[in-house]
Amino acid sequence: MTRPTFRERVQEADRVVVLTGAGVSAESGVPTFRGAGGLWRRYRAEDLATPEAFARDPRLVWEWYAWRRELIAARRPNAAHDAIAALETHARGFLLVTQNVDGLHRRAGSVRMVELHGSLWRVRCLAEEVVTENLEVPLPALPPRCACGALLRPDVVWFGEALPTEAIRQAFDAAESCEVMLVAGTSALVQPAASLPMIAKAHGAYVVEVNLEPTALSDLADESHHGKAGDVLPRLLGPLAHPRGLPPDL
Repeated sequence: MTRPTFRERVQEADRVVVLTGAGVSAESGVPTFRGAGGLWRRYRAEDLATPEAFARDPRLVWEWYAWRRELIAARRPNAAHDAIAALETHARGFLLVTQNVDGLHRRAGSVRMVELHGSLWRVRCLAEEVVTENLEVPLPALPPRCACGALLRPDVVWFGEALPTEAIRQAFDAAESCEVMLVAGTSALVQPAASLPMIAKAHGAYVVEVNLEPTALSDLADESHHGKAGDVLPRLLGPLAHPRGLPPDL
């Protein structure tokens, strides 16, 4: 008996989850902002992305985030983003769980998604705790303020902060109930996201990994494909990687 292909499994599944990490955005030219290649002036991301740093110097922190927003605004979703957005239109029960804050999945057309670490394109009022979308590039004033006069902060999860409770609940519930999970562009090391494929596997899901190199997940996944997500996903998904199943040249 012929083993079903990944595409066939997706077509037959009622519940599909996609988990993405920084590797997907890197193919659009978005840097990680971490480590030697992520330096901004003389600061590390770990020294700026904290509540303490914001309390100490909100303008400095916002200068860094404003620079990131301007850099990312010039980037475009790549073939991996497009394939995942198209997959959503075919899968009956679908959820995208992303660790990325750059908003490229939304720009590609993804709707049913959970942004575990927040978004650079939302701001939160420190006084009212109201979250609003803000797409202004460049920002007219630093640090930006709410209409009530209070400071606004980026609606992202900083070091030392807990991930949003509702986002975590949705992600774990989806992992427990999905039939197929696709993991793309993540090292499978950062918790709690790294637990999601393990949970899905333990509950009987078919887990497929796509990453540039082997990870801690590779030996546990049902399939592990090494290469750029923008190259591998369209090949794995075939017509499902395009809206309404149209081939890429139409």
